[in-house]
Amino acid sequence: MAGTTAQAFTDFMEAITITEYQKTSIVGGRKAGIARDLGEAFPASSDLPLVEVRLMGSAAKGTIIRPIDDVDVVAIFSNVKDAWRDKYQYDSQAFLYRIKRAYDGYSVAQVGARGQAVRVFYDGGGHVDVAPVFIKGDGVYHLPSGTGGWILTAPFIANDWFAGRNRDLDYHLAPLVRMLKKWNLAHSKRLQSFHLETIAAHTFSSVSGNRRVGLQKFFEWGGTHLSVKDPGEQSGQLNDYLSWQDEQEIKTSFVAASNRALRAIEAEASGDHDEAKRLWRIILGSSFPS
Repeated sequence: MAGTTAQAFTDFMEAITITEYQKTSIVGGRKAGIARDLGEAFPASSDLPLVEVRLMGSAAKGTIIRPIDDVDVVAIFSNVKDAWRDKYQYDSQAFLYRIKRAYDGYSVAQVGARGQAVRVFYDGGGHVDVAPVFIKGDGVYHLPSGTGGWILTAPFIANDWFAGRNRDLDYHLAPLVRMLKKWNLAHSKRLQSFHLETIAAHTFSSVSGNRRVGLQKFFEWGGTHLSVKDPGEQSGQLNDYLSWQDEQEIKTSFVAASNRALRAIEAEASGDHDEAKRLWRIILGSSFPS
């Protein structure tokens, strides 16, 4: 049982942050496995040669949380032999299903195509979403749209932008986002991960190492940053999936969390750590130490 509120936050951060072993064996190991499998299926002699496999999403940004459910990777294919133009330009589903067939016969994986990605399930639990893309140029790629066509994406430009914001904020942004993801999971999971990360990166001009204050300030200010653009400059407004009513409910939940966080901070300042931890447990979910 955690004693002070500060100790509870330290324990909570440790519990939700992946270990070095998990970073190497699960995240790194699964990425390496995807690269090996696809490299064997699509060698340099193929009409569809694999260039490389790279991490994307929360695993690349350092915002992934435990328990690890999914790992996102980008499988980059070359158009050096004109496969995109000649075979797949008007049929991204055929491209996806060709990637899926590379896993036919594998007993360690259950594979399905998800419109924009191929999802590989592992016997030990969890999955990897493989987003296969063709190189367009200047950090931009063709990604299946989910409806048979293509969209443009620049995931590594977006990753670099987030890394720059994390650096500018003295590396306090990524840990704060990990906690915000637990709040999101505990409260209806209304916000998509990429959107939440980008909101947080826009919300702060500075962040202290005090996670309690950082969370309260995010909830106080974050509602004015729901409308943010893709930092990779390809996907437009990241809040397009939300209705007006959805946004009002999210703003209401921000206000409620901000008020509760203020009460928790006041309780901690007065020495009532049990009350402070009770309030933070409501905000951050049942895995927060009591």
